[in-house]
Amino acid sequence: MANAASGMAVHDDCKLRFLDLKAKRTYRFIVFKIEEKQKQVVVEKLGEPSQSYEDFAASLPADECRYAVYDFDFVTEENCQKSRIIFIAWSPDTSRVRSKMIYASSKDRFKRELDGIQVELQATDPTEMGLDVIRSRSGL
Repeated sequence: MANAASGMAVHDDCKLRFLDLKAKRTYRFIVFKIEEKQKQVVVEKLGEPSQSYEDFAASLPADECRYAVYDFDFVTEENCQKSRIIFIAWSPDTSRVRSKMIYASSKDRFKRELDGIQVELQATDPTEMGLDVIRSRSGL
């Protein structure tokens, strides 16, 4: 089902992999990209549960837009193990203007397909999505 504003469809694999991350914790992170020729969002990379936040950050291209979700684990002051699913709209300053526009116009519809996102970040460089930013946005 394509979005009238951007014309982007969401590949079923995106939703299935997100459900695996959310319910089964099969992945630590998922990086999604828009295939402009097919006019759809697809899964680009899956992060194993053992991979770190640094591995996740390194998997985002320096000069291309992406969407990503990251399963952020933390321990509360009461010593409870918890997690938050973080959605990141990665749009580096060095990416093409057309790409930034397509990702921006498709973001809300894509996000609606992923039920269970708890925190959203918009980042144009790595400092805007560091662990300190994620902790503060997660209310920690």
